[in-house]
Amino acid sequence: MAFDWFWKAMGASQTRNQKRSRALVDEAEAQHAELAQLDDAALAQRGRDVVDDPAALLAVLGVAAHRTLGLEPFPVQSQAVLRLVEGDVIQMATGEGKTLVGAMAATGFALRGRRVHVITVNDYLAERDAEWMRPLVEFFGLRVAAVTEGMGPAERREAYAGDVVYGPVNEIGFDVLRDQQITRREDAVQAPADVALVDEADSVLVDEALVPLVLAGNQPGEEPTGQITDVVRHLREREHYTIDDERRNVFLTDAGAARVEGALGIDSLYDDEHIGTTLVKVNLALHAKALLIRDIHYLVTDGKVALIDASRGRVADLQRWPDGLQAAVEAKEGLDVTEGGRILDTITLQALMRRYPMVCGMTGTAVEATDQLRQFYGLHVSVIDRHKELRRFDEADRIYATSAEKNRAIVQEIAALHATGQPVLVGTHDVAESEALAEALEELGIEVNVLNAKNDAEEARIIAEAGDLGRVTVSTQMAGRGTDIRLGGADQSDHAAVADLGGLAVIGTSRHRTARLDNQLRGRAGRQGDPGLSLFFVSLQDDVVTAGGAGETITASPEPDGLINSARIRDWVGHCQRVTEGQLLEIHAQTWKYNQLLADQRAIIEERRATLLDTEQAWVELNEKAPEVESSVQHARDIMLFHLDDEWAEHLAIMDDVRESIHLRAIARETPLDEFHRIAVREFRDLAQRAVDKAVETYRSGSTLADLGLARPSATWTYMVSDNPLAGSGNSAVSGIANLFR
Repeated sequence: MAFDWFWKAMGASQTRNQKRSRALVDEAEAQHAELAQLDDAALAQRGRDVVDDPAALLAVLGVAAHRTLGLEPFPVQSQAVLRLVEGDVIQMATGEGKTLVGAMAATGFALRGRRVHVITVNDYLAERDAEWMRPLVEFFGLRVAAVTEGMGPAERREAYAGDVVYGPVNEIGFDVLRDQQITRREDAVQAPADVALVDEADSVLVDEALVPLVLAGNQPGEEPTGQITDVVRHLREREHYTIDDERRNVFLTDAGAARVEGALGIDSLYDDEHIGTTLVKVNLALHAKALLIRDIHYLVTDGKVALIDASRGRVADLQRWPDGLQAAVEAKEGLDVTEGGRILDTITLQALMRRYPMVCGMTGTAVEATDQLRQFYGLHVSVIDRHKELRRFDEADRIYATSAEKNRAIVQEIAALHATGQPVLVGTHDVAESEALAEALEELGIEVNVLNAKNDAEEARIIAEAGDLGRVTVSTQMAGRGTDIRLGGADQSDHAAVADLGGLAVIGTSRHRTARLDNQLRGRAGRQGDPGLSLFFVSLQDDVVTAGGAGETITASPEPDGLINSARIRDWVGHCQRVTEGQLLEIHAQTWKYNQLLADQRAIIEERRATLLDTEQAWVELNEKAPEVESSVQHARDIMLFHLDDEWAEHLAIMDDVRESIHLRAIARETPLDEFHRIAVREFRDLAQRAVDKAVETYRSGSTLADLGLARPSATWTYMVSDNPLAGSGNSAVSGIANLFR
């Protein structure tokens, strides 16, 4: 193939073991006629008998899928199953049947005696796919289950005992954290799994890999005082504070500091008396004011702040900012400040995935993430051909000088397409943008279906209708929705009519900060050989251009409506996107280095914990130190585990403070990462011994933990820290959300 050199250079491959895979697929298909003659029991038994013969197992799985689901896998789907079972991340285009591929591979793993976690991005997909694929898995006498947010411990324990377990990545991670707080092994809900089969693999393994999952114990929250919030509310950008080009950090100017000091009646924010208290609260209030925008980063519903998951366009029910910042936003909005919590344990999604002995996955856009998948997980990418040739037309970007001109053009283009009856799907970047666009279209008499974080419960219905005649759907972060759009509506009754009009037209309101996310949106059109159209609008004021081109100037000669027809400018926009991609990869690499040492230390704590849980080691150690005390094994275990967990929580708090201030080390000509590692090693070195010493002291007292005021928190809760470098709107608030499409 002409481009084989490209895939090899990228570390991905359309030829990597593909010749062998195709030969095995051909061999499997040759067995179908014979297998079709077997009754169900004999076919299921054949599956158990041929687990070490890839072609025979693939043949059995294919016949079983047809018999139980009415789905006969295409040769390319069978090829994808083989690549998954061998541990690759596969790239399959949208609409090519990844759900069936994942279920066949998971069943194959389970038949080999390996418990599989099929990792999804949300509850809806976990529950849907488990139920949809249940007949195939159960055909072989295997158990399939889904783990979802609303389940209690007993339900979760039963689900995790299954052979194939579907679950959202955050729920699986939270259960890992909760299981690290138990004091009796029987209280654990998870059973060890051998394989993580990750759907939307680039989203989970790359985009959100560094998002920490957090388990907290209850304690009162702390927020900027009302006076601080009020003072900061009146500060003005550029005069009192500045924001960096990527809109990730905000800084007080000298004039801003003086104004705050005057309003609060203090001499200096930077005195020892205030630098660790008042200044911290001022900075939190300033971050909440300047960088966190309502209806872009969060919603306010029922008197509560609800974060928006930027990569999926949904409300993140269990997600919040670190406690001080969460409280600052609540204070900014005039809401009651919610209870905070001491962090008991935390794990990033990347560290979570690395716990599995084997990881494989599937997505529509893996090639662009090849470097990250190889660097951070040692995974290879296999590109699976389409079942039918792509007929989608990808139009060149339309580039405009200003956001206002671009937005007017977007409305005009949608109206023109809608007038023909062609369905249109518009991918926006945030809630505010989606609502502004919908309002502009409705003023033209165009009915719009809006899918954003405010109504994501209606997702399945809205997506099912998005390919129907005359339908206009405006969605935030369509790339993270994980559901196919079929031409002619849910029942495809008007498929031919829509196909004759050119199929689904996908419009992007700006480029994302990585081409991979653009391609995820683009891939919503042109499924299974259907016709389709994709078109992106860009302005020179878009975030991806201003961030990627920071410090450089570019001149252009726009037409009267602002359109810029210039190959040079088109190349410039591509350059800006590549710069932002490089920035994101560098952020990932640096953050991984900070996280990795803590992950290694966490593994040591887990090993120690498992020893205390599963043996009489706690009693033996304490009895050696205090033989005069009469006690049970469980009492000794409770004490040792409490102090180990308490010291680990304290270590996390210390290292969080260190990381927040580590950039100051650069001022002293020290390497921040080296200094972070030095402190982390020093602080961790004595952790286990401190835990033992405190446990001995408690043990000798003869009192219970509760009597000494050392009981575990009466309530725990989980959340995700929003720390995704991909989170950034395409049309930032600087342009004025209210006037986006005017």
